[in-house]
Amino acid sequence: MEDRSNETIAAISTALGGSGIGIVRVSGKEAFLIGDRVFESPRGKKKLSKQVSHTVHYGYIRDEGQTVDEVLVTVFRAPKSFTTEDTIEINCHGGIYATRRVLETVLKNGARPAEPGEFTKRAFLNGRIDLSQAESVADVIQAKNEYALQNSLSQLQGSLGHKITSLRERLLYHTAFIESALDDPEHYSLDGYPATLLSEMEEMSSVLNKMIASADNGRMIKEGIQTVILGKPNAGKSSLLNVLAGEDRAIVTDIAGTTRDTLEETISLGAINLNVIDTAGIRSTDDYIEQIGVSKAWEKAETADLILYVVDSSTSLDENDEEILKQLNGRSSIILLNKSDLQQVTTADDVQAYTGDSFPVIEISAKEQTGMDQFEQTLHDMFYHGTLSFNDEVYITSARQKSELIRARESLKKVCESISLGMPEDFYTIDLMDSYIALGRIIGKEVGEDLVDEIFGRFCMGK
Repeated sequence: MEDRSNETIAAISTALGGSGIGIVRVSGKEAFLIGDRVFESPRGKKKLSKQVSHTVHYGYIRDEGQTVDEVLVTVFRAPKSFTTEDTIEINCHGGIYATRRVLETVLKNGARPAEPGEFTKRAFLNGRIDLSQAESVADVIQAKNEYALQNSLSQLQGSLGHKITSLRERLLYHTAFIESALDDPEHYSLDGYPATLLSEMEEMSSVLNKMIASADNGRMIKEGIQTVILGKPNAGKSSLLNVLAGEDRAIVTDIAGTTRDTLEETISLGAINLNVIDTAGIRSTDDYIEQIGVSKAWEKAETADLILYVVDSSTSLDENDEEILKQLNGRSSIILLNKSDLQQVTTADDVQAYTGDSFPVIEISAKEQTGMDQFEQTLHDMFYHGTLSFNDEVYITSARQKSELIRARESLKKVCESISLGMPEDFYTIDLMDSYIALGRIIGKEVGEDLVDEIFGRFCMGK
């Protein structure tokens, strides 16, 4: 495969549109030379290649004597840049045509178009960031709520990489100690060492277990909580969806069975995202189309992170409610007593007579939009167990990272089994190194070119 890492690359690093500023980034060994070709200061004497790093310069981008745009150019000298290469960032006017013309001028003068994610890829390949930090760059850009942003920023600052590096250092120490003792038993004794190693492996396995368990929280932080609204017809499910969405997304009428199919909407509640599915009202019916809707409702509930069961508190519970309450057993659910603005017939005590304290029960009124603050706090307590700390905790958001953590844990498990069976010490080192390699793949120490290309190929252009 052709090595293009020495080529100078350029791309638009801001979204194209009618904005105040657009940025064209140029990185590589010829970045300053290209800058000298296209940039002209008001007095025509300033050369970007002669300027100090981290300085900003006013002037014009020129193309064959024609002024393309009035700009500010920032100079970053290697290795003190994002890519660790010589870099210039051209801040031009943010119109689509103006930004593209600046890029075209740069490309005409020696740069090539950057591939998606190539700037971040170079930062990784040049050792400025590890692979977990590189992946977090994309997560920062795509963050949909405050929790997702804070977790991504924490990983960008190296929280995951530091923890993985610490675990790998411990694994490498034990591998080296065993090999040294086997090669030089006069100076290194293995007496009593298996018990010490077993204790260490159990402690490290506990750390890995915690990180793997965090993947569920991490997925919900990143992608949102998969939420299904269940309830009988006319309980107020669609009205609840409309309140959460802040607009009329679902048709609401007094006619039971209005919703026949599922309706999906992504909703932001402060720092929490819900991927909400409104479903058909659940009841016994001879209507074939309505039966299909009811079946779909249960199908969606099977894979949901959260079920919101909406009860019409102005009516009595019936056999349909009893059936739904039975189905909620063992699932993360919140029971919402809707229509609390009307005369209540069903109370929290009535519901808890069936469920006990298994689920939170909250009185709301979708019509009056009351009870939503308590609902949001309950969501936070259920899924994030109090205040999330992104300084001390690592929340795994990548399926790739979780898979490697599981591989590393399984290798440690094999070490523990070998110790318990009294196997020779050289057996330990095989699995210790397997765990070491698996953890290395998380931060990019043991990854192939194909995986690197796949990861960065998912990035947006210009990043």
